[in-house]
Parts: sequence; C-alpha cells; structure tokens
Amino acid sequence: MSDFEACSGSCETCGSAEDCSKATITLTLDNDETVECSILTIYEAAGHEYIALLPLDENGKNEDGEVYLYRFTQENGAPVLENIENDDEYEAASEGFDEWLDSLEYDELVAEDETEE
Repeated sequence: MSDFEACSGSCETCGSAEDCSKATITLTLDNDETVECSILTIYEAAGHEYIALLPLDENGKNEDGEVYLYRFTQENGAPVLENIENDDEYEAASEGFDEWLDSLEYDELVAEDETEE
C-alpha cells in the first residue's frame, strides 16, 4: 500500500521533530494512482496508533487542506498503514488528530507569549 521515504515510521529515530516534518510517503490507492504525502504526525487515540498524511500535488504543495488518516502499526519493524473501516473508529481517530492540532496551536500561543515578555 505504501513506501516510506526517509522515515522508519518512528519519530524517535529521526533525531528531532523537525526531521519528521520532512518525511514523505507514497501511497498507492485502490485505483493504482500514486499520491505523495507529507507525514504530519503519528499519534495515539482510543488505544490505537494512527498516522496523519497531507497529500501533495506535483509541486509538493497542498492547496485544499485535505488530510488522510490511517491506522498505523509495525510488523517486523516495518510500518504498515491500514484503512479505518468503521465510523466509530474514524471518529476517535479524527478527535485524536484534532487534539494534536489543538496542542500545536497552544504551543504556538505559549511561544508568542514568551517572546512578548
């Protein structure tokens, strides 16, 4: 389903969070179309790990803000992405992603407050 480029699937191995933001993955969709995606984060929600991917166009940009969420596991040290098959699990994964986004906004606000002082 996918090929990780420059990423082992574990942000701890990259050395820093900045390096993880540069990692990409190439997805092969059901219709055999390939989509290059930037890895936004790997996070836990409702007892599972998920990965949030930002699909990129041919210029390496994302104009529409669409994000793909997949269940994330590892088999023999290799990352594996699985479709989220039911609505309840998707809701939990979405809420976990929203919480991650909220934490980023909080971190930015705290950093702004510290620079103003």
